[in-house]
Amino acid sequence: MNKAELIDAMAASAGLSKADAKKALDAFVESTTNALQNGERVALVGFGSFSVSERSARKGRNPQTGKEISIPAKKVVKFKAGADLSHGIK
Repeated sequence: MNKAELIDAMAASAGLSKADAKKALDAFVESTTNALQNGERVALVGFGSFSVSERSARKGRNPQTGKEISIPAKKVVKFKAGADLSHGIK
């Protein structure tokens, strides 16, 4: 499912116009992004939680040449599925 299909599904499920569903989805994405940038955790009970984790610097290998490369430290977003979402998948 891509963004447009998600907007269509949200509009149909909630009885909203597609424009309102798009605004709601964009607001969710923006709010979640801002919270994660501030180091906060976003938890949606039953669905899951988003958090930021630090990945330390490490050594890796270029698969084409086999040459060792240095991979810098960075922050990554993690998602952990909630119980309702996990049990809903069959």
